[in-house]
Amino acid sequence: MPKINVYLPDELAEAVRESGVPVSAICQRALETSVKRVTAIRAATIGELGDGDPAGKLPHFTERARTTVKIAVEKARSEGAAEVGTEHLLRGIISEGNNMALKVLLATEIDPKKLLAELPAATAQDQPADKFSGPLANAFELAVTEAITMGHNYIGCEHLLLGLVAEQDGAGGQALRAAGAELRSIRGATAAALAGFVHHRDQSPSKDPVATVAALVGQQLKPLLDRLGRLERHVGLE
Repeated sequence: MPKINVYLPDELAEAVRESGVPVSAICQRALETSVKRVTAIRAATIGELGDGDPAGKLPHFTERARTTVKIAVEKARSEGAAEVGTEHLLRGIISEGNNMALKVLLATEIDPKKLLAELPAATAQDQPADKFSGPLANAFELAVTEAITMGHNYIGCEHLLLGLVAEQDGAGGQALRAAGAELRSIRGATAAALAGFVHHRDQSPSKDPVATVAALVGQQLKPLLDRLGRLERHVGLE
């Protein structure tokens, strides 16, 4: 049976040893689930969109993420683009108007409206977009990976944002990085925003927690970024 090495931070490796959990069985199951999810995304993104709902082909997407994809497809088709690209997905995230990705951008001092204005203009092709571009397919896959790494069983707009920042070739990611988006800081802001969302929801269920997330992020972001930095240096990601 083939062997794959898995590297863990020191404290996690120690906890695994102390717990005595069946590492191989757990890893196999987790990898099997991850492969199925990523394969499903890849199959959807490289296939023809047709006249149906393309977001319906993307499993585990939240309602806002599905709406974002629909907006992206509509924008690409209205421009006469041959493909739906990462720039269209970024426009979809911003145009949806009330998602966690926008709170993360604001928390990292990136103005979504300014970012939208600075996106490159599309070149009209006079034909309806009938597929997702290669960079957008990669961004979707990276979004799935980010969600799995965070232990989430859904794909939200915040994961799509992470996928765009991580993807190197598309215009959407290039615009984000030019505006100052950096993968580690966006990860940290996302973790802090989600933690603040859950905490505020539990403490004040009658209020709208999303409206206060950006303020809560500032209180939690620095220690999370510091910890992420230590872990990334340890595994050689920096």
